[in-house]
Amino acid sequence: MSTATTNTTSLNDLIAPIVQEAMFVASETAIMPGLVKNFTVPANSGKVLQVPLYGTQTIASDVGENAEISMTAISTDKADITLTEAGIAAKVTDMSRNHSTSNVIADLGKLFGEAIAKRHDRALTALFGSFTNQINAATDTQSELTVADLHKAYATLKAAGVPGPYYGVFTPQSLFALKSNLTNTFANPTNALVVTNQAMSEGFIGRIAGIDVFETSNIVESSATSATCGVFARDALGLAVAQRLNIETQRDASLRAEEVVASTRYGVSVLHNTYGVKIDVDNTI
Repeated sequence: MSTATTNTTSLNDLIAPIVQEAMFVASETAIMPGLVKNFTVPANSGKVLQVPLYGTQTIASDVGENAEISMTAISTDKADITLTEAGIAAKVTDMSRNHSTSNVIADLGKLFGEAIAKRHDRALTALFGSFTNQINAATDTQSELTVADLHKAYATLKAAGVPGPYYGVFTPQSLFALKSNLTNTFANPTNALVVTNQAMSEGFIGRIAGIDVFETSNIVESSATSATCGVFARDALGLAVAQRLNIETQRDASLRAEEVVASTRYGVSVLHNTYGVKIDVDNTI
């Protein structure tokens, strides 16, 4: 008598839990995608997304009651966002999957989600160096980040008529100096303001000089002691995503394991390099 056996030893049955965990971790970990212009790339539309860019228009003077308004030639520029791929792969043995004391599937999803989120963030923060406006010179002996730097960045963008809101993304090391100044070197500050209390109790700064301040380790360091951070408007940078996360498996029978591959198809580009201010800062504690 023949016996048919149905089982769930293959990871294909567990793809959904891996993807769910990875997507959740990626959305919770990534900072930059929510601060820039996002584009969805449909299938079969090519690997280069062309984003039209319109210049700011001004009206030089008023017109009289019976005067004709003169015509203005409107021209556009464009930014090309070229898709690329990134991914991570791991082999999960039957032994580890079936006998591990931890939830291997959840752990795998968490690791893959973090890796994808970090790749997107670092690709975008690497574009800070393309901003035309600059505070501090790029040297190995950087100035520490100050509140004055944020006010200067805000004034620079506002004077150029850059539409807000404005975001500032900095490394933990650079914000350490700023928090130290805000909190009287982490002692009891006198005349403490709300932002000072937040820095003391939560390590969170929030908003300074009209800039929403974010802290992340996903910034590409300029050197061992310095980093290029940025203050920018949403339209300064663009993120195009064709596939945020894809997970596939392949059985390796001789190894008694499953090969799990996570990949993403995306592209990044500067849209308006005058819509941001790069700030080269000391990146040590």
